[in-house]
Amino acid sequence: MCTDTPDHGFDRPCRPVTRRKLLKAATAAVGIATMAGCADHPAATWVNPATNPSGSPSATTIAGGEIAKELTHGPRDKPAVALTFHGDGDEAQVRALLDELEQGGAKVTVLAVGRWLEAQPAMAKRILDGGHELGNHTQNHLDIATMSPSDALAEISACAAVLQRLTGSIGKWFRPSQTRHATDMILAQAAQAGYPVCLSYDVDSLDFADPDPSTVLRAVTDTIGNGSIVSMHFGHAATIAAMPELLNRLRDKGLRAVTMSDLVS
Repeated sequence: MCTDTPDHGFDRPCRPVTRRKLLKAATAAVGIATMAGCADHPAATWVNPATNPSGSPSATTIAGGEIAKELTHGPRDKPAVALTFHGDGDEAQVRALLDELEQGGAKVTVLAVGRWLEAQPAMAKRILDGGHELGNHTQNHLDIATMSPSDALAEISACAAVLQRLTGSIGKWFRPSQTRHATDMILAQAAQAGYPVCLSYDVDSLDFADPDPSTVLRAVTDTIGNGSIVSMHFGHAATIAAMPELLNRLRDKGLRAVTMSDLVS
């Protein structure tokens, strides 16, 4: 059973899913790299391009194994921010929001729920055609922190398989569902599914609560700074209404809205 919580902001009921379905989806995943996990993870909050010239996420080796890092912000000396969106919601609203973002010159990162992309596969192309990037937000948006390791891996891998099928890539980024921070178990399963970096954030827009657009604006602009990663959501009218002024205020602060990959490159 799935229960929505304020941590993730989705107001639509999740579809019940069985362990058998999860495991079946996981075994269908193709082209997914595997890594071994371990119990501890480093405190670093962004990927240092000096040790990773490609700009891509990289895992840190600990005690002979690979373990995912959690990224809460990018480099603080770079006047850029990443607007990251939990990918689920009404297609018309999503298209309206993407139009606003592109009119304002913003490029964003969408962490898609796999079942949403399966139901609306054209959205994958629409997002990528707009110059944005796609990542993984699990298949069914369940409470991943309470799952067994095998079920957590199945959730991540099933979404990765959808991304692979629709785009040819599993994407660089994974954000766990219904939790702001990844546990050690989640970090290990994400690494095994091919995501060496889990994505958190340092700015919460609070848009999941459907406040007035002014509340969204204050929540973001009062705390945002160089390198910030902002958590936002598809499927909420206040997010669309706030976006033009939000992008104006970012420009006034000298901040560019870029994809996560650009932020850390």
